[in-house]
Amino acid sequence: MAKSVKVGLIQARNARAEGTVREIQEAMFEKHLPFIDQAGKAGVQILGLQEIFNGPYFCPAQTPNWYDAAEPVPGPTVERLIPYARKYQMVMVIPVYEREMAGVYYNTAAVVDADGTYLGKYRKTHIPQTAGFWEKYYFKPGNLGYPTFRTAYAQVGVYICYDRHFPEGARALGLHGAEVVFNPSATVAGLSRHLWKLEQPAHAVANGYFVAASNRVGTEAPWNIGNFYGTSYIVDPRGNFLATASEDRDELVTADCNLEMIEEVRRVWQFYRDRRPDAYGDLVRDLP
Repeated sequence: MAKSVKVGLIQARNARAEGTVREIQEAMFEKHLPFIDQAGKAGVQILGLQEIFNGPYFCPAQTPNWYDAAEPVPGPTVERLIPYARKYQMVMVIPVYEREMAGVYYNTAAVVDADGTYLGKYRKTHIPQTAGFWEKYYFKPGNLGYPTFRTAYAQVGVYICYDRHFPEGARALGLHGAEVVFNPSATVAGLSRHLWKLEQPAHAVANGYFVAASNRVGTEAPWNIGNFYGTSYIVDPRGNFLATASEDRDELVTADCNLEMIEEVRRVWQFYRDRRPDAYGDLVRDLP
């Protein structure tokens, strides 16, 4: 494992508003390729893409044709990106819309190692259902727990968008050895914006790991639910911002993450030593 790893995030606005589902997906896929090349040439060792990167955020409406965007994982999109992972010796976190079987779909992120090996996937656990975010129409809640993936450079975990509001899974990722946790998101200006730069630095501090949080940019027709405000960022285990993207530009943001800081921080803040699972029974009981 490397002592220091260069982490990158790509944030981008939707590339095409009209056309078939496949045409819209292909335009977004192609839009990402120059940024993936840029990351590889810049020496990025672990690259995270945004939530359902190869398309718009289609959840503001309950429209069945978007089921056609789902695919197996691993499947065609992951297979198309594996050569880029191999070419640049770059780990990739690839969020897509997953089809497990007819009528069963997940919001998923695949993890591919630097040699192109598919390591596994995380399925979004917490699924929102409110005006503008009809995700339960499209996604079944994840059922794979909180896996972490031993890559060539670091132990990687994934926590997708709405998951970030739940500290329990963030802690589980730490207990499972995560050193860098990626949170690919699609979040618009509103109540959650105040939380965007609070919750995940807090997760980084509470769990002693790095967090790389990505968001898309711009507005997306025909839904126009608001402005995706970018500001993708990478924070260290002390909650310091190592890099932050703009609010409105398609871009790659990178930071060098010194993994030795994890040990250093945890020797000072002994949250794992002092936690009391024997006292937390209420956390796994449902409300009456």
